[in-house]
Amino acid sequence: MGIFDWLRGGDEPEAPSPVPAAPTDADILASLDRVAAMLAEGKVSALVRSRVTRVDGLIRAILPRLAHLGLGSMDAYAVVATATDYLPEAVGGYLRLPREWADTRPIDGGRTALMVLVDQLELLSSTMTKMLDAANRADAQALIAHGRFLEAKFGPASSGGQLDTSGTSPAPQSSDASAPRSTLDLEI
Repeated sequence: MGIFDWLRGGDEPEAPSPVPAAPTDADILASLDRVAAMLAEGKVSALVRSRVTRVDGLIRAILPRLAHLGLGSMDAYAVVATATDYLPEAVGGYLRLPREWADTRPIDGGRTALMVLVDQLELLSSTMTKMLDAANRADAQALIAHGRFLEAKFGPASSGGQLDTSGTSPAPQSSDASAPRSTLDLEI
């Protein structure tokens, strides 16, 4: 719409289409459940089933920690896209092929559809393993930072981080009358 159209009261500009909402945890879990249902309905080898189960388990482990990757980050996007797009599309594409043909007929440089799928699932698995490590690293760094704070506030741990498992406890200190008293003792 140009300036003259606007001055003449021309057509209103189209409102931008709404941006779809980001998938929720429930959407992600529902997508993983649909993939599991696809596997149950289709005849797949244990090779495929074990790899899909691995990717599914990694995504489910990451999901509660997704915010640690940074909402809106490329890592968080990769996890969500794997659950809602990449994994279902890989499995669905394989299952749409006749099983005998998919498992025996070379389609890509001598690789069968089964081999192509297994390679894709291995890539998704290694990527999700890295995402889980990144999410857990955030909690580990928080634990380290808290430990440093405590050491700065109270001094280093006397046991060097080792638990006393000897079953003996340190001897109680005797109350010596000549020992200096705290200011609380003096006020009483």
